[in-house]
Amino acid sequence: MTSTQATVPLSGTGAAIGPSTPARRRRSQGVQILRNPIGICGAIIVLATIVAAVAAPLLAHYDPASQAARRLLPPSTDHFFGTDQLGRDTFSRIVYGARVSLEVGIVAVGIALIVGCVLGIVCGFYGGRLDDLLMRLVDVMSAFPSLVLAIVIAGLVGPSRNTAMVAIGVVYAPAFARVVRGAVLAVRAEPYMESARVVGAQDWRMIRYHVLPNILAPLIVLVSVYLSQAILSEAALSFLGLGTQPPEPSWGGMLSEARQYMQLSPWMAIFPGFMIMLAVMGFNFLGDGLRDVLDPRLRSI
Repeated sequence: MTSTQATVPLSGTGAAIGPSTPARRRRSQGVQILRNPIGICGAIIVLATIVAAVAAPLLAHYDPASQAARRLLPPSTDHFFGTDQLGRDTFSRIVYGARVSLEVGIVAVGIALIVGCVLGIVCGFYGGRLDDLLMRLVDVMSAFPSLVLAIVIAGLVGPSRNTAMVAIGVVYAPAFARVVRGAVLAVRAEPYMESARVVGAQDWRMIRYHVLPNILAPLIVLVSVYLSQAILSEAALSFLGLGTQPPEPSWGGMLSEARQYMQLSPWMAIFPGFMIMLAVMGFNFLGDGLRDVLDPRLRSI
């Protein structure tokens, strides 16, 4: 009798009693993740990069600033990636450089996320003249090439890792603001928003309980994609001498130092360049996989 009642549709709804919609949605997303090899590959690369950065003292056999070894040694069992022009172990510097790249990327994207979310929510939720003014400011910032604008900011403030974080964060904030504003405009037009206004819900409550949960999916994808761009921008700034300063290891700085030794020691440029490519590719793959899972339009294809 109990099993028969469990399959009877609910009166007036036509829906059978069974697993809840959130449970089915999570199960569907889990299946989509397993069916997305690009996303899994990206997640593995990102996880390996994070593990290498966290476990750098355990993985590196030498101090990244130590100059005790011979100069320009080729890769060997003692020095997996060889040594640089000062006798420093390249493998140790690459492992510690992963910390710098991830730290700059996470902090810079965090700055862009906070600034972009505030601007996007204010513009999309309230609209009016404030929306027009702030969006024109975003348009002006978007008109400049991102790397050029980051170079200008870093050059004016002074070269350092903190400057690179702020410069990259400010440069990417307009992209977050545009995406958030568009998502908020779509949410604001939903019937449940009108219902919330009718019952007298305050603005901050509607933003917290209705707006933010519904714009979370595009934000997750945007963060994963722009993490790769932030790592690439940090490498470019360090390559130009405007980012992380020596002797602190940075992949972009290592590439800059390797320019004069390309014929004698090509591995000085090959290994940091490969790590930059691998990290950027991993975050891009992860972003593509998350987009396929979180976007219902792509999920139905």
